[in-house]
Amino acid sequence: MHGPMKSPRRDFLKSAGLGVAAGSAGLYQALAQTAQANGGHPLAPRRSNHPAKAKQLIFVFLTGGFSHVDTFDPKPLLGKDGGKSVSAVHLRGTDVLPLMPSPFRFSHHGQSGLPISELFPHLGTVADELCVVRSMHTDIIEHFQSVLAMHTGSATVPLPSIGAWVSFGLGTLNANLPSYVVLCEHPPYGGSQVWDSNFLPPVHQGVRIFPGPNPLPDLVSRAPALSLAELEQRMLRDANDLHAAARPGDLNLRARQTSFDIARGMMRVAPEVFDLSGETRETLDLYGVNAADKTSFAWQCLIARRMVERGVRTVELIDSGASNNWDAHGNMQDHRPKALRVDRALAALVQDIKRRGMLDETLIAICTEFGRTPWTDGPNGKGRNHYAAAFSCLLAGAGIKGGTTYGETDEHGIQIAANPVHVHDYHATILHTLGLDHEHLTYRYAGRDFRLTDVHAHVVRDILA
Repeated sequence: MHGPMKSPRRDFLKSAGLGVAAGSAGLYQALAQTAQANGGHPLAPRRSNHPAKAKQLIFVFLTGGFSHVDTFDPKPLLGKDGGKSVSAVHLRGTDVLPLMPSPFRFSHHGQSGLPISELFPHLGTVADELCVVRSMHTDIIEHFQSVLAMHTGSATVPLPSIGAWVSFGLGTLNANLPSYVVLCEHPPYGGSQVWDSNFLPPVHQGVRIFPGPNPLPDLVSRAPALSLAELEQRMLRDANDLHAAARPGDLNLRARQTSFDIARGMMRVAPEVFDLSGETRETLDLYGVNAADKTSFAWQCLIARRMVERGVRTVELIDSGASNNWDAHGNMQDHRPKALRVDRALAALVQDIKRRGMLDETLIAICTEFGRTPWTDGPNGKGRNHYAAAFSCLLAGAGIKGGTTYGETDEHGIQIAANPVHVHDYHATILHTLGLDHEHLTYRYAGRDFRLTDVHAHVVRDILA
């Protein structure tokens, strides 16, 4: 066995995280360049393609497909023409079905007058920070495929998640925490494929956090004394280094070693991340979190803020799983409890990040996999079917013009009338805000260069601040 020598890669990453936390931009750049020049840690921070507005991403996914015409895209004529039969394309084919007015009242919010339905009264309080993209469209109207598309850019073959791509392109800001964290109480359609690294080096895959009393098992060392724990770590590190030296091309092995490094760091810092005792009563009340809460979406939003505050590059929040979600086939009133679960917490997240001076470097994306039909799901139905031709998603924070809408749907919300935005365009815009050129963020696999945006996408520059 070798002696207890320190790992320069490990020390670099720790120092880089501390340097960034301390706001030392010069030290950060010097450490990053040193790591790259010396074949450093796979999560060492990397240069962006162009000056970045955002340093970190919070990706909020509302599973099931919320209805654009009931949330962020009001259609008064839909109310006047309710009951009128139209040719209806939906999940089960084509039919003739009646248009259905929204049962929810819209009102204007903020100085911008952004229209938001009564489902989201708290989001209305941060309307001037929000950009509503009303002309989203995707390719397939099945949940599984569309969820994959919103996360990986591919509706057919699972590919690396957007969080994995960001980790690959930019590295991490804190050695002791994963670069990509997913807060997920119930698995969504597609399961762990939506945060997988796929063919990217596995060190970039998302780390799932389970909301509840024990979000991360085994954070407390079983070693009875620190000296014994340190000895065990050194012995394990030396054994791993010898094993890895004989297998230099094994990326899975390198990722496994890196995961051990991060795990040791998390044992030191993660318990503090999940400990809300230092938060003020005013902050807890803002989110609607109580002392015993470790499960609610509000708790998850507060933990997301604490994670980006401590240097996690991408945090994803998945608000519900593959059942009991926004998939309101039977009755649009089912949107009420879903919105009640997330509305206050999302508004608090935006407010809290802004008042801490972090909104200028944090991008928040709030999205779903597709929209819902402006007509009913059946001749006498009260719900709406899946709809891929038009839906709404939101962006807020660094590099985004707040209090704005982009794109238009027609008077009934059926077709896109102006400025269509494909899922690939949404991804390209997110990457651009983070300083990444979607055409240059590529990885060669199986004889071709892959990217998150496939072979076509445009940055939506009109929404950029």
